[in-house]
Amino acid sequence: MSRRKLIAGNWKMHMGPGEAGPLAQAIKKAVMDVMVADVTVAPPYLSIPEVVAALRHTGIQVAAQNLHWESSGAYTGELSSEMIAAAGCTQVIIGHSERRQYFGETDQTVNKKVHAALRVGLAPILCVGETLAQRESGAEVAVVESQLEGGLAGIHEDDLQRIVLAYEPVWAIGTGKTASSDQAQAMHGAIRSWLRGRYAGGVVSSLRILYGGSVGPANAALLLSQPDIDGALVGGAALKADSFARIVEAAG
Repeated sequence: MSRRKLIAGNWKMHMGPGEAGPLAQAIKKAVMDVMVADVTVAPPYLSIPEVVAALRHTGIQVAAQNLHWESSGAYTGELSSEMIAAAGCTQVIIGHSERRQYFGETDQTVNKKVHAALRVGLAPILCVGETLAQRESGAEVAVVESQLEGGLAGIHEDDLQRIVLAYEPVWAIGTGKTASSDQAQAMHGAIRSWLRGRYAGGVVSSLRILYGGSVGPANAALLLSQPDIDGALVGGAALKADSFARIVEAAG
């Protein structure tokens, strides 16, 4: 089955109000003529309204980088899925390795967030991936399958088709290292195989799995040419309109 690729730019803790609008405008200008794939940008919370306004009517989607699983309550510093949707987002990144590593997120909290996103119509971009130690020990597939088991607990087929998965080897995020195209494809294939053991084949065949981990203009085309790699979750290269547009163009 042919799956339309998705290029998602995760701005992380960059581009506050005043910076985000100009970047969004530059991305709009650079990307609109090469939109051979779906495109998403994920600015910091404070910059979401500015980016939503800049990208309105372009087809470029805006995602949040995180959410809380409760609708409201005494959760200082958190934002609910309802608030994120009201701000104009249509997607949300969940379970990014930096959230797991630095902020103690577990498969259980990730799962709660997936359900919270689906509750209000946000499309989750659910991240999974192994550390270097786990890969070197030969446990990489088992680790990712465990994260899938936990993150997708209670998710039925009608909800699965609204989810995007992102495989991001932790050892290749912000390090300049990248999984080879063969390594990335092998894990993407393993993920799809695991899904086929639990969900109907048609749903699994249409589900998109992104690769994230030092994706840039130089390696995007080779990675995106693999049969089970359906796009990219881009970090640093998403902060420059020209490099991000080149990655989008490579998806064609």
